Amino acid sequence: MTEYAASDRLLASTELVDQSTMSISVPASPKPVSENIVATMAAAVDAIAVLSTGVAALLFNPYIVTENGRLSFILVGLGMLIAVNLGHVLDAYRFATLRRLKRSLTTAFLNWMILAVVMVGVLKITDIGNGANQIWAAEWLGAAAILMITTRFAIGYLVMQWTKAGRLTRRAAILGAGGVADRIIQYLGSLPDRSLTVGGIYDDRYQRLNDRESGVPVQGSSDDLLADIRRRRVDTVIVALPMAANARLTHVIEKLRQTPATVMLCPEWFDLRAGACPIKQVDGMPLLQALDSPLRDWRGIAKTIEDRILAAIILMLISPILAAVALAIKLDSPGPALFRQKRYGFNNELIEVFKFRSMYHHAADANGEKLTQRNDPRITKVGAFIRRTSLDELPQFLNVLRGEMSIVGPRPHAMAAKAGGILYPDAVRFYHARHRMKPGITGWAQVNGWRGETETVDQIEKRVEHDLYYVDHWSVVFDLWIIIRTVFGGFTGRHAF
Repeated sequence: MTEYAASDRLLASTELVDQSTMSISVPASPKPVSENIVATMAAAVDAIAVLSTGVAALLFNPYIVTENGRLSFILVGLGMLIAVNLGHVLDAYRFATLRRLKRSLTTAFLNWMILAVVMVGVLKITDIGNGANQIWAAEWLGAAAILMITTRFAIGYLVMQWTKAGRLTRRAAILGAGGVADRIIQYLGSLPDRSLTVGGIYDDRYQRLNDRESGVPVQGSSDDLLADIRRRRVDTVIVALPMAANARLTHVIEKLRQTPATVMLCPEWFDLRAGACPIKQVDGMPLLQALDSPLRDWRGIAKTIEDRILAAIILMLISPILAAVALAIKLDSPGPALFRQKRYGFNNELIEVFKFRSMYHHAADANGEKLTQRNDPRITKVGAFIRRTSLDELPQFLNVLRGEMSIVGPRPHAMAAKAGGILYPDAVRFYHARHRMKPGITGWAQVNGWRGETETVDQIEKRVEHDLYYVDHWSVVFDLWIIIRTVFGGFTGRHAF
């Protein structure tokens, strides 16, 4: 008798005995929809939207094709490539973006807006942006906008329907009862949105277990798991066996190799919570990637372009303000208008941060050993005003142009800054992880009110918590949202002094 036949026979006998605990009781679910498929579908839809509207606009304007020939179709293809690549840079095709309609529509509109600006610029450069060409471009980009926004609504509706039907949740089973399995179940239960639903625990020693472990029914042995996979009741298996049980793990993997299920190994140090840890093949070695560079490849290029262009534009616009503030400082008290202070920057390296001087020159605190307080006697009259309005931070746009800072990022802290009398790195675990990105003039912590003095350790913990969230979730759209919130009061208020 084969292993499968024995398993089917066991299931047939147990179905009559106890349907509440054995694997036969697991209800069948609709076929799941992959998150990657949804994301790829969104990218393909954008490509089709830009390409089809561009070609259609050309067909409705045959004069353009006759006059410019192949160049017009090349521009349409270029627009398609720009739109799709912009979508990736803006994180428009991440499933986390697509499942939230407002966020999805925002990124689609921003994608189109940048595309429109770029294509109008290209038309001007190629000298075909006149007369009938302008009509064609307006028709093309206008139709592309309508189609891109409409399809986002359609994708949002599909995602909503698939979510209700349970098709965006993978049917998971845990192989191996114990502490690791308990922690997996507790962790998944704490998530508001999750892609896995654990339907049962399987263990070859299931007779020693309770009917339910951590609220999840015990469904039987590894043979029962094989049968449930064959019946399409399980599509993902999380192996929660101890890594020390090498022989047992090898035996289990060999069994599961016979099935089409996705198999994942959960390490015993699950509580490390190192975030997303994909397996990467490096020179043929399967390695667990605990951390990834937040600005690797095109993301880093996008961040640099964003910083340099915006910083140059902003400096030109605020140059009269810079001159006025510098003059006011010089008239108010003796000393230089600019204050330079060593602070920790990217990769925990020291940088020299520029600020307008807000304290009396003789009272300057180069290392930030004493935090600023309300009604601080060291602060000048002009200094109090520019600190309250954050005008003292404006010279840091020079740091951005120099490549030492970003417009948005974790704020750089003084070398000797303390919270409750304890140096920041000693007060907060993983404090230096905020230096995985360049420091910013404004940041997620600042627009959420976590700025100003740090009298307690809790205050710096909250600030670092927001900084690390930003590092892990950075995107161009996130940066623009922080900038908008900063402009409308996120960098002033009761914490600014």
